[in-house]
Amino acid sequence: MRLFNLDSPLMQALNKMADLLWLNILTMICCIPIITVGPSLTALHYMALKIARDEECYITRDYFKSFRLNFRQATIIWIIELFVILILAGDFYIMRNTEMQFGDVINIILVVVAVLLLFTSTFVFPVLAKFDNTIPRTIKNAFFVGVLQFPKTILMMILSLVPAVLFIFVPRIIPIVVLFCFSAPAWVSAKLYNKFFRKLEDQINGENAPEEAEGGTEEEDERIFSDKLDESLLSDSQNQ
Repeated sequence: MRLFNLDSPLMQALNKMADLLWLNILTMICCIPIITVGPSLTALHYMALKIARDEECYITRDYFKSFRLNFRQATIIWIIELFVILILAGDFYIMRNTEMQFGDVINIILVVVAVLLLFTSTFVFPVLAKFDNTIPRTIKNAFFVGVLQFPKTILMMILSLVPAVLFIFVPRIIPIVVLFCFSAPAWVSAKLYNKFFRKLEDQINGENAPEEAEGGTEEEDERIFSDKLDESLLSDSQNQ
């Protein structure tokens, strides 16, 4: 039957579900030590984008390739992010349980910082997974992307909360939620930012074409190296 051919829509959908399932399991296992959450999420978004683009990929091999390549930077970024989250949580707790002069002003500042953190953290690991850069530039570029993709950034934030909401309010589907809690939101998010990333990649590749032609080699890890990504983002914002 054509329905069960390897190229049929049904089989392709089942294959994609199997890939997302295994990707989710790998991510859950690699996040267990806590300190490896950053590299795990980076590898998750690296694979989610490849799956969203229907690129040929080997889940386990490519996942750990990204995990290894981005381990140092992703770990440092994760520690910074976790440190800031703990500080903000402590500040909110203190402000809620004490009465301080100018308390409203401080609360507003804390909310602004929290929003900036959310915008940056939403894109920091997807940006790190695809663009090879320094840590400060990666963080800055992630913030720029979050602002430029404002509606999609909000939607991605909501997507990341969906598994938790389903886990609490729809207990009957908890097994399904557990099996796809990381990979499904990452895959849908990749669908959302794929077009924008393509535009940035084409722009950077176009600028670096002469250098690549002279070098004669292609980045083995498939990431795009550019210290000018923030300039590309700036020019993109001016064109919108």
